[in-house]
Amino acid sequence: MTEARSKTLNRRLFVAGAGLAMGAAALPAHAQSMEGSTEMETGASSSVRHNASSFRMLNWQDYFENTRNGAILCDLTSRALHFWTEDQSVYKLFPTSVPLSDELTRRGKTEVIQKVVAPPWRPTASMKERHPEWPDMVPGGSPDNPLGTHALYLGWPAYRIHGTHDTRKIGRRSSNGCVGLYNEHIQELFALAKVGTQVLLI
Repeated sequence: MTEARSKTLNRRLFVAGAGLAMGAAALPAHAQSMEGSTEMETGASSSVRHNASSFRMLNWQDYFENTRNGAILCDLTSRALHFWTEDQSVYKLFPTSVPLSDELTRRGKTEVIQKVVAPPWRPTASMKERHPEWPDMVPGGSPDNPLGTHALYLGWPAYRIHGTHDTRKIGRRSSNGCVGLYNEHIQELFALAKVGTQVLLI
């Protein structure tokens, strides 16, 4: 083997070895990134993966009789929100955060009753009971506001589809009952949905 060829092989082995070493070093970092995340162990079974959304296109006909005023389907299992306009010309699919446990949410049919830009956030009585250190109100526009930049208020008291400033929450069990979206996604949905848009949580 010539000296030049030997140097080339050694360089290739070094690069390959360095790549493997970097990949191995990345594993503990990924594991550490889950520590202190918004995913809570309570209420999440061992089979639930962190930050997992399933992106399957669905047909509105399987869930709604019609798309009058538009239709929003929140699939809490796949952690995804589907939206169809009334004329079905627009279909959107967004990853979401979902409630920490089944006890913290509702399933069934409701509708959008109000649209709010920069919504203020007030914890419910049960939230304050669990977290007495939480403030009584966080004003809209605050970076600490859990509702993000926009919110769609639902027919059920205290239930919202809203944005979040904490992007780690999306794709995880992380909310106290609401469905959360990236701020850019709630802004897009906010522009398409209207008061009266049908909502189904499954």
